[in-house]
Amino acid sequence: MARDISSNRPAGKRSLLPMLLVFLCSLAPIVGAVVVYMNPQWWPAESSNYGALIEPQRPMPAAGELRLTTLDGRLFDLQSLKGKWLLVAADGGACPDSCARKLFITRNSHASQGKNVERLARIWFITDDAPVPEKVLEAYKGTVMVRADPDQLARFLLARERAAGQPGLQDPIWVIDPLGNLMMQFPAEADGVKVRKDISKLVYNSRVG
Repeated sequence: MARDISSNRPAGKRSLLPMLLVFLCSLAPIVGAVVVYMNPQWWPAESSNYGALIEPQRPMPAAGELRLTTLDGRLFDLQSLKGKWLLVAADGGACPDSCARKLFITRNSHASQGKNVERLARIWFITDDAPVPEKVLEAYKGTVMVRADPDQLARFLLARERAAGQPGLQDPIWVIDPLGNLMMQFPAEADGVKVRKDISKLVYNSRVG
């Protein structure tokens, strides 16, 4: 009587291929989303953003390239925030009304993200040694406030020396993605509602961060 050789195969080996296929099928959408995200030229033409996409995206600088200190003088590494969407503003420590407006927009855009709120953080680069008013500290608790050398910061945020008509550090609001890339810039005197909508679209449609 002939023996059924296939019946002697270990059950584990028979089930390995289906498990591998299920794993690859579940991984494919994530890989595809990351690849498309990293190539904005592939995005649908009808997709509209209020903020301007930064092309090419610029990677977050290492601590040696952008020296940051907290308000109490401790060194701070921007890389520690990698993995989150970062809403970024820059201004002097005195924080005039234009500065407070940017911090207000980033705070509200952050707070409005509902269940995704933990996926974001907001950071204020303070470009001088001026003390921060107590009312600003109180109003914008939760914002990471760090002092930065303006020249080092400009090389990251602006990429080149400011030319006539180009915004300075005090004008825009920026977005850094969870992969650590500077990828979007909002204009000076940005519309807070439009900023919030762009942030919501980015976070909702992203599988990273």
